Amino acid sequence: MSRSGSDRWRSPVRHEFRPGRLVAGVVLVVTAVVYFGDAGGAWVTPWFVAIPLVVGGLCLAGAVGTVAHGVRRRRAQGSARS
Repeated sequence: MSRSGSDRWRSPVRHEFRPGRLVAGVVLVVTAVVYFGDAGGAWVTPWFVAIPLVVGGLCLAGAVGTVAHGVRRRRAQGSARS
């Protein structure tokens, strides 16, 4: 199957957007940056800081994922009725 020049640059949507996973990833990256800053000597971070960061971030990601799932389900039901 040959593609035209303009079709090569289009990015097809291969999966649906999952904002909960995005939030979880950002929180874990922030936690890593906090500890890399501590390891590099930029600041001092107590060892227990990771616990509320990770737990709070995963709870936030779960809430965002639940809301996004509800929105996707409602959209799918609305389009099925039309």
